Amino acid sequence: MSTSAIIETRPVPPHWIEPPMWEVQCGDGPLVAAAIHDGSAVRGEVAASLAIDEAQRLYEEDPYTGVWTSVAPTRIVCFRSRFEVDLNRPREQAVYLKPEDAWGLNVWKERPPDEVVERSLAEYDAFYDQVHHVLQRLVERHGRVVVLDLHSYNHRRQGMDGPSGDPQENPDVNVGTGSMDRSRWAPIVDRFVCELTEFDFLGHHLDVRENLKFFGGNFPRWIHETFPESVCCLAVEIKKFFMDEWTGEVDQTQLHAVGQALQKAATGVLEVLVES
Repeated sequence: MSTSAIIETRPVPPHWIEPPMWEVQCGDGPLVAAAIHDGSAVRGEVAASLAIDEAQRLYEEDPYTGVWTSVAPTRIVCFRSRFEVDLNRPREQAVYLKPEDAWGLNVWKERPPDEVVERSLAEYDAFYDQVHHVLQRLVERHGRVVVLDLHSYNHRRQGMDGPSGDPQENPDVNVGTGSMDRSRWAPIVDRFVCELTEFDFLGHHLDVRENLKFFGGNFPRWIHETFPESVCCLAVEIKKFFMDEWTGEVDQTQLHAVGQALQKAATGVLEVLVES
């Protein structure tokens, strides 16, 4: 990350004694890394209505993905839980009001007041407004921009002592490209996948596949609709092999190695951008 990075945060109204919802660190270069499900905090007025506990929330979050945003000079990290507002869903689905919105989980003791939902959606709107501003500025400066939309996913859904998911259906890395014009961005996608696959990951190679489990959510879809010719967003889902998805305990060696693999892939992507 550039040492001269500018930090931009969303102002917090004085009646919310909470951390900001997200932070943007703006640096030089056409590469952006985002971790929009990294956080698990909720503001007090949301917590008052929640039935789901912190451990359940954390299980469905993407902890530690914010660490990996260091691969890009411009970094976007969200500190709040997706159970407050999910920045990777369309606006009308961004607040999970029904169990079917949240993998069948009973999220609320009672439906949150409309004004609480509206304040959550106001943050959603402000986030997308700021990201638009950041990407527009980078496009004006560099012409083409690549966003790495970093996530992690669970593969032991049968419980703490349950088996790992079938590796044939659960790759180490899933690269979602479902909302982009694949032909336009093929050199970027292919180089990213190639670099990750060929990286020496603690003595072996990662299983990297495209659109096997995930195609990308609303965040990359919005980016491709808003900047169809100038911004490529890769939705990168890392299987939680680097941590215990039930306890949250992380393996620092593997966490660091994932960051190194992403850094190598990011460097390859930048080479393609410069050459094209």
